[in-house]
Amino acid sequence: MSTVPLRTRPARTAGPPGSGRPAAGRLAALAGALLAALVLLAAAHLVQGTAAVGAGELLSWALGRGGGAETAVVVESRLPRLAAGLVVGVALGAAGCVLQSVSRNPVASPDALAVNGGAHLALVLAAIGGLTLPFAGNVALAFAGGLLAAGTVLALTGRAYHTARLVLGGTAVSIALASVTTSLLLLYPQESTGLYAWAAGSLSQNGLGTVRMLAPLVAAGLALLLLLARRLDVMMLGEDEAHALGVPVRRTQLTVLLTAVLLSAAAVAATGPLGLAGLAAPALMRLLVPRVPGLHRHRALVPLAALTGAVVVLGADVALRAAMGAQQAVQVPTGVVTSLLGGAFMVVLALRLRAAPIGGAAAALEVPGTGVRHRAALAAGLAALLAALAVTAALAGDRTLLLGDLLLWARGDAGPLVSTVMGTRVPRLVAALLAGIALAVAGVAIQAVTRNPLADPSLVGAAGGASVAAVAVVTWLPAAGFWALTGAAGAGAAAAAGIVFTLAARGGFASDRLVLIGVGVSHAAQALVTVLIAVTDPFNAAKALTWLSGSTYGRSYEHLLPLGLACLLVVPLVWLGHRRLDLLSVDEDTPRVLGLHVPRARLGLLACAVVLTGTAVAAIGMISFAGLVAPHAARALLGRRHRWVVPVAALLGGLTVLGADLLGRTAIAPEQLPAGLLTAVIGTPYFLWLLHRTRA
Repeated sequence: MSTVPLRTRPARTAGPPGSGRPAAGRLAALAGALLAALVLLAAAHLVQGTAAVGAGELLSWALGRGGGAETAVVVESRLPRLAAGLVVGVALGAAGCVLQSVSRNPVASPDALAVNGGAHLALVLAAIGGLTLPFAGNVALAFAGGLLAAGTVLALTGRAYHTARLVLGGTAVSIALASVTTSLLLLYPQESTGLYAWAAGSLSQNGLGTVRMLAPLVAAGLALLLLLARRLDVMMLGEDEAHALGVPVRRTQLTVLLTAVLLSAAAVAATGPLGLAGLAAPALMRLLVPRVPGLHRHRALVPLAALTGAVVVLGADVALRAAMGAQQAVQVPTGVVTSLLGGAFMVVLALRLRAAPIGGAAAALEVPGTGVRHRAALAAGLAALLAALAVTAALAGDRTLLLGDLLLWARGDAGPLVSTVMGTRVPRLVAALLAGIALAVAGVAIQAVTRNPLADPSLVGAAGGASVAAVAVVTWLPAAGFWALTGAAGAGAAAAAGIVFTLAARGGFASDRLVLIGVGVSHAAQALVTVLIAVTDPFNAAKALTWLSGSTYGRSYEHLLPLGLACLLVVPLVWLGHRRLDLLSVDEDTPRVLGLHVPRARLGLLACAVVLTGTAVAAIGMISFAGLVAPHAARALLGRRHRWVVPVAALLGGLTVLGADLLGRTAIAPEQLPAGLLTAVIGTPYFLWLLHRTRA
């Protein structure tokens, strides 16, 4: 095999002979348009701010005719913010571009390597411990944390750097880091003040020191990627072809990934994580590849994606301050806008393009069922284990009871102290049990319908919509009762899921399109939640964080009525649809050949998942890990026969959330940790085992 096809590709895409100059002109025009947009955004960016310094004053200062207050505003505030936006945008755009190329995933981004989570945890630990560094300070801490987290992901991924393993490794490490970070934020609210807003990304800078330190690193990383551009072009033909052409594939993959990690860590260290900026910028450039000849080559794609990243970041900051005003925009991180834009872009990408086979790629990580012979015995054993755990949860806590106390309470003969304790514990353990069952069964339905073992109830937007509505009630109506919170969460879940379903229905509920739309809506919902938390006082922020982390604290039987009805009515409906789940989990064609109306079946099962997710989130808050791990573990034990997968996943979900709630109540008693945070501690070892199991 020779390199002729790769060399002649631009000529074929450019058109007939003699059209090389127009093709090159189109590429140059695109670069010129991006530069012009960048200049205009930079000019608009400089005249925005809380001080009354406009374009005329800035022009006079630039020509050396002014000084004083105007100079101080520009040099100490606006120029550093502008420089940070440029450096970070370039870094994220270039990193996202090469990550998408190496993983062959159009929605890959630097966030998948857990850089954000590592940097956030490092800063929180330093703030709590009072650690300060003499050189670079928080920038160096964030940089070190991000590099360590990304290195952990790469180590767990092994030698296979394709999409599914990177996503799974990043998911496992990110969930673990986020759970620890949020726990620390809740336990040490005073020491970690302001770090939640930092986690959303802000361009605010104290002078040009940070930018001066990181700009050379970003420039060096970009130069290295351009040196590797030819290899990346060849690798796009396939690994076998690249090997045959003499490209050291593994070495190139590792070098590109490490360079992308360095660029991402530099960006996070400078401004905090700017969500999805590293996804939207390169994906936008890839949309233009069919229209701009030569753009498919990485020597053009990487720098133009970097420019687009700068345009996206500066555009988000300009739009934020234009929409909210300079004073109020100070409270809202720029990363919120990039997350909103990135989420909207993912939805548009799903609607306008043929969705990439995300489900197929993720299916490679499915662990084949071990073929348990005695399935009924397995289910009975899990049920007995769940009952034993429930008894333990009733007895353990800040005050330990005896089994005899439990028997007396069950007969109604217990004393006032035991009755009081059991009156608070039993509703909590019932809430954890029901929520685990609901989320696990919802996860079974969603993973089967989308044929994606990495999917969880947040995929259809229900969890995100419920979070937005509930946090809005917690923030603006702190005195609102539980039923107001429940109603708001249910309405939010229904609204978000309705948006996802309506958009996905245009393509007949195609699995990959549904995945992209759901992820986009979820990112947008998380951005809105961040806005609500960032602009409130610390006490409401802590309350919202507690709710988002999933807590059974203060639950009563009245609070569990909607969730109990949902489990009683909807879980059996999902089980009765086990044959539909079996067929939908195979492929697109088999159900149609056998006479199943696929869109209708998908809609019905997803509606059941939304009801279960919405009621669970309304009852105890956000606990999504149970909806991811329990269904996956059930299929690993039993295979794809959903007649058994549904009940076993329900039992595993109940065990996971109930165990997490028990651990959260007893580990640091009398202090408590929300159950949703501890599910990550319980579930992360399973993820690590899964990575080890699928290394081959």
